[in-house]
Amino acid sequence: MAENGIRDDDALLVYETDLGEAWQGDAIDVMEQHVADESVDLVMTSPPFALQSPKEYGNEGQDTYVEWFMAFADEFWRVLKPTGSLVIDLGGAWEQGHPVKSLYAFELLIALCRRPNRPFVLSQDFYWYNPARLPSPAQWVTIERKRAKDSVNYIWWLGKTADAKANNANVLREYTSSMKKLIETGNYNRGKRPSGHNVGEGFTVDKGGAIPPNILAVANTGNDGGYLSACKEQGIKPHPARFPSDIPDFFIDFLTDPGDVVLDPFAGSNVTGASAEAKNRKWVSIDLDLDYLTGSQARFDGLQGQLGEVPSDGS
Repeated sequence: MAENGIRDDDALLVYETDLGEAWQGDAIDVMEQHVADESVDLVMTSPPFALQSPKEYGNEGQDTYVEWFMAFADEFWRVLKPTGSLVIDLGGAWEQGHPVKSLYAFELLIALCRRPNRPFVLSQDFYWYNPARLPSPAQWVTIERKRAKDSVNYIWWLGKTADAKANNANVLREYTSSMKKLIETGNYNRGKRPSGHNVGEGFTVDKGGAIPPNILAVANTGNDGGYLSACKEQGIKPHPARFPSDIPDFFIDFLTDPGDVVLDPFAGSNVTGASAEAKNRKWVSIDLDLDYLTGSQARFDGLQGQLGEVPSDGS
């Protein structure tokens, strides 16, 4: 393994903690060189979306997105344990010049699940609702008023088999006030509902919380002041499209146990690595942009500013 700031093969180990490693380089190369077969419990990532306008962090077009992503799929399959999960956060996109949604996220999902060799299975579809998102796309929402505000990301939870490890008891939500009252009084209508559901005697047993739905309501308000301040102090560009820690927090709790390994191949400012670290999971994070990873050291106590020099000859 390389020391901090020293190149190893085609990758650069930017920093490490007791639990994790942050690598700069091509994700496929880093995984091939530094991540063992069936060693990862969760690949949790938000890759660049297939948006119409190019972004500074790099993003693939809609026409080539599936082909581009499938190059990573083989490595995800190789490094994941048989009970491991692949979770992909994807933003919606629109067709150029038309009030019509792109199908790229669904095309990717189908392609991953219908690969001729080693197909993934869709464990469950999740949807991240961001109530703080500004009205977009402006042309169709605020100018011509032909569409509603686009406020949902798709999150595909995929497994290698139907037996991906998961425990929803780890992500229970607080009961609503009405449910708390039902548990306290036990006063509810028992029996069969018109829908066919049969509400039995165990309905009011307090199980510590409510099972969460597959819609995650998380406002992404950009409340990341410590990271942004550290980037400004060091003269480093911050990543412009950071997702809130609530998203990886949920899936890390849901799909892994302490000591498990979490991988993010498109780490950006390394929100996933920081979430894994806080939850006592091992982690590997990878990104092409050195500045993004350098700035992400601010997410870890005692690491900020400890990046070693990169040899000028690239060796």
